[in-house]
Order: sequence, then structure tokens, then C-alpha cells
Amino acid sequence: MFSSRDAYESDFCPVRDELLGEMYRASESGLPRLVESVSPDARARLALFCYRRSHLHSLAVAIAGSCSERDLIENGGRVGSTLYALSRERSAKSSPSLSGGRKPITLSTKPLSVLAPLDDEIDDEIGEPVLA
Repeated sequence: MFSSRDAYESDFCPVRDELLGEMYRASESGLPRLVESVSPDARARLALFCYRRSHLHSLAVAIAGSCSERDLIENGGRVGSTLYALSRERSAKSSPSLSGGRKPITLSTKPLSVLAPLDDEIDDEIGEPVLA
């Protein structure tokens, strides 16, 4: 088993950059097909590699769902064990999206505030606009 220090010192992506990019852009239904193309040992290393990067956290959990606990622990120690548990919690929930289960952002279609109209009538005596 590697120590966490070894993992960080030799931190490199175990798959081609192109394949990692395809996995990142894949839909939930297309990701398993891509993950299956990677050997179990490399898959565990890939899950750990992604887990150490916050923007790839949900991808790491999805990949770890296809890994054995033994492979994750052998390659990542406690972190591998934690990642295994997270991946099993995710599969027990009702299928959240790869975006981490966040709610989608919606934008308001109504004005944020209503401003009173300006009264631009000119006062004959002063010659300046009268404000209501």
C-alpha cells in the first residue's frame, strides 16, 4: 500500500488526457462505457487522481463506484476507503447528477425593484423640474 505522501509525490493521471476529457464531458449513461475501458487498478488510481481535484470530485465518486474496495485501499489507503464509502452512498441515493447533486440556477424574470416615475413637468415660477 502506498502512503499518502507517495501518492502526492507521484501524482500523475493514469489515463490519456483525451480519455479523461471524454469522461469529464460524458453523460451519466455514457460514463460507465468509458470507465470499463480502463483496467481495474488504473481505474482506482484514476478515481483517486480525480478525487484530489475539487472540480473532478463528482467524477471521482462516479469512477470509484465501479472499483473494488480492495483496489481503492491498496492505491489510496484511508483516502481510498473514504472514496469507496462515498461512492456507495451515492449509489444508494436516488441517482444525483454528475454536478454533485446541486440544484440548477434559475434567473428571475421579474424586475428586482419598481422605481417611481419621475415627474418632469417644469414649474413656471422657478424654471426647474418639479419632483413629486
